[in-house]
Amino acid sequence: MAGRRHGDNSEPGIPPGLATIDLHTHTLRSDGVLEPATLASAVAAAGVRLMAITDHDDLSAFRDLNGAAPSIPPGLELLSGVEINCLTAGLPEQWEGEIHVLGFGMDPLDQAFEAILADQRAKRRIRFERTVERLRELDLPVDDVSDAFDQSRTASLGRPTLARFLVAKGWATSVEDSFARYLGRGRPAYIPREGIGPREAIHAIRAAGGLAVLAHFSEAPERLDVIAELRELGLRGLEVYYRAFDQLTTNALAVVARDFDLVATGGSDYHGDTGSYAAAHAGLWVPPEVRGPLFAAIRGSRAPEIVQPI
Repeated sequence: MAGRRHGDNSEPGIPPGLATIDLHTHTLRSDGVLEPATLASAVAAAGVRLMAITDHDDLSAFRDLNGAAPSIPPGLELLSGVEINCLTAGLPEQWEGEIHVLGFGMDPLDQAFEAILADQRAKRRIRFERTVERLRELDLPVDDVSDAFDQSRTASLGRPTLARFLVAKGWATSVEDSFARYLGRGRPAYIPREGIGPREAIHAIRAAGGLAVLAHFSEAPERLDVIAELRELGLRGLEVYYRAFDQLTTNALAVVARDFDLVATGGSDYHGDTGSYAAAHAGLWVPPEVRGPLFAAIRGSRAPEIVQPI
């Protein structure tokens, strides 16, 4: 699979060549399909030893797994994480859309950071409701859309939730088809996002003691102007080892990370729509050497909020 490299893991029970690090996963707290504890168990069973849950605008999965009755599998190290979808206003010209900024090692109890995430989640709900209204205007009966998610468990709503609903109703064949027909940019039910830009996101992550990393930006080698601007704003990492990247893309991104002195990270971006975590993990390779520079960079901001393996 794209981006995978084979190597030898010396740890018993871990198949050779499989990644022991996954720094990009999602639960049903945002647009994934699994409970945090269920995902953590699947990740540990696949041989991962360092994991970050990066729900959109939400740290509740990390807090849940570290609650009164901790539910982190033995041997799994959990790093606090988040993914913030950022508007691109203010970046170099001829740039349209959004970029995704990952944060690692934030204090999950930082009230200022949580206030920013809460505002982001509120804007997500508004967008969600406007999209539902647009679908109604397209004569798609969506009055029972609230049955598609548990409102008490999913605070950070996103388009994938609606996409799964459309599939369940037979109006699309897959999540990808839902986006192609209705929800993607330029499609009939697309509603523009509202929220913060990369400057605010990077500042908020760093203020909470975290490391800001640019997610799945395959365009980086062609958009060095964007990378330079984000680096100036405080970006300190680049997702190099992404499950959907081919080897050429991975190699090119590694050069960008090196040239801009950015920490290389990687992950599966697992949501759960297309199969089990084990199947996704089989196509993932994140070198174990990623861990050291990542933690060193986080320590440069503030001690990372982690749970050590038992």
